[in-house]
Amino acid sequence: MAVVNILVHVDSKPRTAARLALTVRIAERTGASVTGLFAEQAEPHRVGSVASWPSASYLAAVEAGRQAFANATSPLGGRAEFMDVNRGSDAEIARRFTDIARNFDLVVLGQTQEDEPVPPKLPEHVIVESGRPVLVVPYVGTYADIGQRPLFAWNASRGSARAMADSFPLLAEKAEGLVVEVTHKKEEQDEFSNLVIARLAAYGVQARYEHFIVEEISVMDTLLSAAADHAADLIAIGAFDTGTHALFGHGAGTRYILAHMTAPVLFSH
Repeated sequence: MAVVNILVHVDSKPRTAARLALTVRIAERTGASVTGLFAEQAEPHRVGSVASWPSASYLAAVEAGRQAFANATSPLGGRAEFMDVNRGSDAEIARRFTDIARNFDLVVLGQTQEDEPVPPKLPEHVIVESGRPVLVVPYVGTYADIGQRPLFAWNASRGSARAMADSFPLLAEKAEGLVVEVTHKKEEQDEFSNLVIARLAAYGVQARYEHFIVEEISVMDTLLSAAADHAADLIAIGAFDTGTHALFGHGAGTRYILAHMTAPVLFSH
C-alpha cells in the first residue's frame, strides 16, 4: 500500500526537529501529505479554585511547535497541516492521539525520553491500539533518510510478515536488506526463508538471510548487534506478538527495542 498521508508527533522540544526532517524526507519521496499533531503534557491553569484550559504555558508550547512544523514542512507547499490534540493529561493525550492516528497510513513518533513532556507510554499505546504502522525515531542522532539498508526481524509469524509489508513504501530503490531470524537452541528456523528473500527481490531489494541461535545472549541484543553490523538505517519489526512463537516474548522484547533502539524502527502490530 502506498503512503498517502503521514501523521507526525510534534512537541515544543528540540527533538521534534529530527522527527520532522525525516518525515518531510519520506513525504518528498512518496508524495504524501504530512499532518503534525501537537501533543504535550501540561498542568491545568488555575484561577482561584477553578481549573481552566488551555493554560498560557500550553498555548506558548503549541505556538513553538507550530512554528517548528511550518519551518520544516515549507518544502511540501500545501501538503502540510498542523493540529493540536488539545489535552494535557497522559490518558487523554494517548486516547485522542490514537483516535486521530487511525486515519493515516504512517505514524511517526519519537522514542520516549526522560524529563520530556510527553506521555512515556505514548509509542506503546499507539502501536497497540491504532492499527497503523508506527515509525519511532531514536532520541539521539540525526536521520536524513531511511530505507537504503533495512533490517527485517523475521520469524514464521503474522507480525513479521506484516512488518515487512508495511516497510515496502519506505524502502529506497536498490535497497540492501538483511533478514535476521533469531531462535533458541531447540527451535526450528523458518524452512521457507528462501521465499522471504525472493519476495524482497520482487520489490527490488537485494537481501541476504542470517539465522542466529542464541543461548545466553538475548534475542533483542542479537537483533541490535546485527543492525549495527549491517549499518541498518531502518529496522522493521512485528510488535507485541502473542503465542508460543512470538519473536518478542509477549511484549517484553518490543519494550526492550523501544528503550534501546539505535536506528529508526518500524513497528507493526
